[in-house]
Amino acid sequence: MENLILDYLRAQKSELTNEWMDRMKTEGDERVLKLVPEQVFNGTSSEFIELIGSSLGGSKEEFRSRLSEFAEKVVRLGWPLHFVIEGVRTFSKMLFEGMQERGYVTADNQMDVVYAFDRWISPLQNEVVDIYSRTWERTVSLQKIALQELSAPLIPVFEKITVMPLVGTIDTERAKQIMENLLTGVVKHRSEVVLIDITGVPVVDTMVAHHIIQAAEAVRLVGAKCMLVGIRPEIAQTIVNLGIDLNQFTTKNTLKKGVEAALELTNRKIINVEGA
Repeated sequence: MENLILDYLRAQKSELTNEWMDRMKTEGDERVLKLVPEQVFNGTSSEFIELIGSSLGGSKEEFRSRLSEFAEKVVRLGWPLHFVIEGVRTFSKMLFEGMQERGYVTADNQMDVVYAFDRWISPLQNEVVDIYSRTWERTVSLQKIALQELSAPLIPVFEKITVMPLVGTIDTERAKQIMENLLTGVVKHRSEVVLIDITGVPVVDTMVAHHIIQAAEAVRLVGAKCMLVGIRPEIAQTIVNLGIDLNQFTTKNTLKKGVEAALELTNRKIINVEGA
């Protein structure tokens, strides 16, 4: 019976592909369809139908390899899992209906064909869910690593002076990343002064201050000085109200003043040149 399904699929491939795209455009999630241009959607849809067919007539190893490549593509395109599974379900229903209309399914072989579809489609859906989920998790993990690397960059601005601009909320996991980046960057850039800029940190509470103090202490232990800059009036008021002790820090309200102070600590200063 599998050969009967495969014969019909090969004979009507072009027509089935066009009909599947029309149905998915009508019944599918509009938000998904808007994510990609029509030309890309059409090309990806043709590849999807080809992939479904290969699961019936090809080797399992080859199918899994092709499915992994396809999953990476549709994850990048923003196709959610439910859209892909709905695509498989729609195609199998459409395929069975077409076989009935053209006489491939008769009263004598109908149950055999139904069983053949079940033996084909159920494992196919399980395989799609497994591969898609693995691909999605791997993609999210890589994105998380990239965001972590970008969330606490250490930027050399002058010789022996580096700046770490912090933006957003600081939790325990991110504080650990800040500590690691600080220590690695101080050694790498041979920094003598590190400016931690908290201009973009919306809230500085006891926990955030504790993490910053720990980072500053770690920097001191590797032979560099730490300066806290970007302290806005509301942040200063919060620090005072919470009784947070920042006496071991040199603090400045702006990054500009912090850089000027850092230059003085390294025996340099910015001067105006007449006639320049």
